[in-house]
Amino acid sequence: MVRTDYVIDEMISAKAIAARIEALSHLIKAEFSDTSKLVVVGLLRGSFVFIADLVRELDLPVEVDFLEASSYGDGMTSSREVRILKDLRGEISGRDVLVVEDIVDTGHTLARVSEYLGTRTPARLRTIALLDKPARREVDFKADWIGFEIPDEFVVGYGIDYAQRNRNLPFIGKVRFTGEG
Repeated sequence: MVRTDYVIDEMISAKAIAARIEALSHLIKAEFSDTSKLVVVGLLRGSFVFIADLVRELDLPVEVDFLEASSYGDGMTSSREVRILKDLRGEISGRDVLVVEDIVDTGHTLARVSEYLGTRTPARLRTIALLDKPARREVDFKADWIGFEIPDEFVVGYGIDYAQRNRNLPFIGKVRFTGEG
């Protein structure tokens, strides 16, 4: 059941997100400075805002592709069963790849996707996540770059949703339920 009795308290401002993306872009540009083309793979749906802002900061030859993996559905906690719902359209064999994730929670999704894409023999495969919740980690996997480490809170905004709502918020906010639900 989707609850509607909640408010959203701002955790990370739009300004802080923009500043962090700019800083992360410098690290990514340094890592891939010799690339002929970087394939930036966004994990749908939550990463779409992050990937858009990130690629605009990268002064590199970039190709964008998307993969949809799900372990949440409409719930608030991971099912731990990662399903690939939409695969890449392009080829990544022998190419440099950056996988862009919105949030690393249990770690199952990013670990599974990295393993899955790694079987396609990319030249380099790196990962970046806007948010990291290390307190919830169940899989020994850490993204190469992290935007922000956050506590174990349910968050929305900047592409991240609760039952397909709140993706359009320009900031990251903590969901606080107000009623009995």
